[in-house]
Amino acid sequence: MLDFTSNNAGDALSPRTTEATLADDRALLDAYSNAVIDVTERVGPAVVRVETGPKVRTPRERGGLGSGIVISPDGFVLTNSHVVGSSKEIRLRDTEGFVTDAHVLGVDPDTDLALLRADGARDLPYASLGDSKQLRRGQLVVAIGNPLGFESTVTAGVVSALGRSIRSVSGRTIEDVIQTDAALNPGNSGGPLVSSNSQVIGINTAIINGAQGICFAVASNTAQFVLSEIIRHGYVRRAFIGVAGQTAPIPRRHAVLAGVENKMGALLAQIEPDSPASKAGLLPGDVVIKLDGIDINGVDDLIRALDRDRIDRTLAMDVLRLGRLRAIDIHPIERKPAR
Repeated sequence: MLDFTSNNAGDALSPRTTEATLADDRALLDAYSNAVIDVTERVGPAVVRVETGPKVRTPRERGGLGSGIVISPDGFVLTNSHVVGSSKEIRLRDTEGFVTDAHVLGVDPDTDLALLRADGARDLPYASLGDSKQLRRGQLVVAIGNPLGFESTVTAGVVSALGRSIRSVSGRTIEDVIQTDAALNPGNSGGPLVSSNSQVIGINTAIINGAQGICFAVASNTAQFVLSEIIRHGYVRRAFIGVAGQTAPIPRRHAVLAGVENKMGALLAQIEPDSPASKAGLLPGDVVIKLDGIDINGVDDLIRALDRDRIDRTLAMDVLRLGRLRAIDIHPIERKPAR
């Protein structure tokens, strides 16, 4: 007869081994819990409740509710533009119940972001914006906000995908959006999506009704760009070339053939008729890898490169077309501010 018994089998099921495995599991769970707790304690006090509309609400004027994140001690608050809307009365409530009025410094419906300033509030707890380009799929993230009016709610999940595109309230596409399975509900809008090192790497903006675990946040790098433009100009002044696109990887053989080092680029999906891009000869399927001497490693880079300093200038653009490098001159114009 064949003997399939093994001395190792008893060791694998021994109480000592089982206890060690359970101890390791507890250690992992404790590490996960401690990471979420640390993020909550460090960033939670900087999350505020954003209330819009009259203080005394009527059936005709009910107001709105969302979340926001304080990004400076003197009261700058990032939230969603759809949370603010056209409201002239805005109030902020912190975790300790303190309420202060606020006013809008600027909104950018194209990225669904708005910048508020708390009136008469100083030395507020605040959080730092991180670098969303460093994110990886599967990375732990924490969402903090006021879903359905339940204040200071914390949910945890992972980065499900990067480089998503969603439709903004203005009808334009928001590029380089973070997808996460951290649970979001109405009221979370404008709240922060935070990494395990307590940096804000996204502003929660949207959910898909009827879907579970599919939520979106505007990347922090996009938020930093919008923030700087609003502080300087009161709105986001942008150059316009008339394209729609997405971040896409560049096949290694194409990069070698063209002699470029880019691993990612901005893939053009649509060209608007009679636009600067159309007049320059750009075609759907072209991959932009450089604009005005700046390396373009995705749509986010292209959007930031098309700032006010490049309006009404002829710029050199490098694109990959069918794996071959082409040099194109393009003349961006100023885009009208989004209403």
